[in-house]
Amino acid sequence: MESTQTDHNRHQGSGQEQGKRPRVVVVGGGFGGLNAARSLRKADVDVTLIDRRNFHLFQPLLYQVATGTLSPGNIASPLRVIFRRQKNCFVRLGEVTDFDLDENCVLLGDERVPFDYLVVASGAVDFYFGNDDWAQEAPGMKSIESAIEIRREVLSAFERAENANDAEERNRALTFVIVGGGPTGVELAGAISELARHTMRNDFRRIDPSHSKIYLLDASPRVLEHYPEDLSQKAQADLERLGVEVKTKSRVTAIEPDYVEYTLDGETQRIESETVLWAAGVRASPLGAKLAEAAGVELGRGGQVAVNNDLSVEGHSNVFVIGDLAAAKGEDGKQLPGIAPVAIQEAAYLGKKVIPARIKGEEPKPFRYRDLGTMAVIGRRAAIAQVGERHFSGTIAWLMWLFIHLMQLVQFQNRMLVFVQWGWSYLTWGKTTRLITGHPGDDMEQVSPNAAANAKPEPHAAASS
Repeated sequence: MESTQTDHNRHQGSGQEQGKRPRVVVVGGGFGGLNAARSLRKADVDVTLIDRRNFHLFQPLLYQVATGTLSPGNIASPLRVIFRRQKNCFVRLGEVTDFDLDENCVLLGDERVPFDYLVVASGAVDFYFGNDDWAQEAPGMKSIESAIEIRREVLSAFERAENANDAEERNRALTFVIVGGGPTGVELAGAISELARHTMRNDFRRIDPSHSKIYLLDASPRVLEHYPEDLSQKAQADLERLGVEVKTKSRVTAIEPDYVEYTLDGETQRIESETVLWAAGVRASPLGAKLAEAAGVELGRGGQVAVNNDLSVEGHSNVFVIGDLAAAKGEDGKQLPGIAPVAIQEAAYLGKKVIPARIKGEEPKPFRYRDLGTMAVIGRRAAIAQVGERHFSGTIAWLMWLFIHLMQLVQFQNRMLVFVQWGWSYLTWGKTTRLITGHPGDDMEQVSPNAAANAKPEPHAAASS
C-alpha cells in the first residue's frame, strides 16, 4: 500500500476523534458518486452527497434523447428520490469551487463543508483538443441540455431542408457529420440514420429524409478502436448498411457554420454541412485541477488525478478520487478506461472496503477491476459485445445491450417507461419526443428562407437548451 499508516493517522477526521460518526462527503451524483453514497447505506457514517444538479443522469442513453426516442425524464432520476430511504445520506444541491485539505473542508463558494473522508467523482467534460471555439458549431453530448440541443439541431435541419428553394442549401441541411468513432459517435450516427430512413421518411412533402448523408469521421485507423478488430469491422459494416459513410484516418482541422474540413492521406477535404456533432474526446472535470493543487500532486495528460492502489490521493489517505476523474491503473499497469463499470466498481470498493477499513484503523487490499465486458449498439438488431474471450454481434448482442442498459437505470419507474418506449419504437419505428425546443427563434429564422433574408442575424446559440 502506497499510503502509510502514519499518513492515515494524520488525516483522521476531527468528528471521529470526538466520538461522533465519521462524515463522508461525496462530490458528484454520476455513476461513481451515486454508487459510493449508496454503498455506505449500512455504514455507521453520515454521508453528504453534493452535486450542482438535483438528478442522476444515465449518460449512456443520452443519444436516444438527442434523436427523439426517449425524453429526458426517462433517463434522469432525482437524487432526493433515490436517497429517500437512506437515512444516513444528506443530499446537498451546490457547486464545489475548491478544496481545503489542510482543514478537511470542501468549499461551496464562501461556505465550507467539513469532512472526515472525501470522495471526488465529478466526471468529465467535452474536450476539443485546444479548439474550444468548435464547441459553438459542434455541440458535444454530456448533459441533458446538450442532448436537447442536438435534437433541436437535427430536427431543425430537416425543417430547413423542407423549406429550402436552393438545391445546395437543401443538400447542406440534409448532411450530418459526427466527429468521433467511439461508442457515442457510432450510436449517434446509427440513430440519426434510422431517424431519417425510417421514422421520418413519410413526414415531409418536398424532401425525402432517407436521402440524407451521414458522415462519421475519426482520426483512428478504425471505428471503436479499443474493441477487438473483428467487432470493430462488424460495427463499421453495420453503419455502412445503414447508409453512414465512415471515414477513418480523417483528422478534423476546421469546423465552420456551413462546412467541416479534415485531412486524409495528407490532403485537405471538405464536407458541406450545417449540423456537426462532437463525440471525439472528453477531459476530466476542471475540479480535478483544483483538487490536485490542494493536494500538491500533478494532473495526468487528460486532466485526471493520480491515485494510489486504494484510490486515495498521495499524501491524503482520507481523500479519494474515482470515475473519469481518477487516473487509476489496472493490474497490467495500464490506466483504466473512463467507463461506467469502472466507476461503479471503484465506488463499491470505497464504500464496502476502504472507508470501513480506515475507520477501524486497518489497511484495505488494493483495488482490482474486474472487466465484465464491453458493448456498443449501432442500430436495430445491430450491436457488438465482448464478454471475456467471447465476441457477439447482431441480434444477440443487441438484446444483451438492451437488457443491461435497462437494468442499470436507477429507478424501477424509469425502467418501465424506457421498456415501453423501446417496445413502441421497435414496433412502429416511432420516436415520440421529436420536439424542437430550446431556442426556436434562432432556428425558425433559418427554417424560412424569406424570414432569413429579412431578419437581422443573431449569434448562434449552442451551449444550452
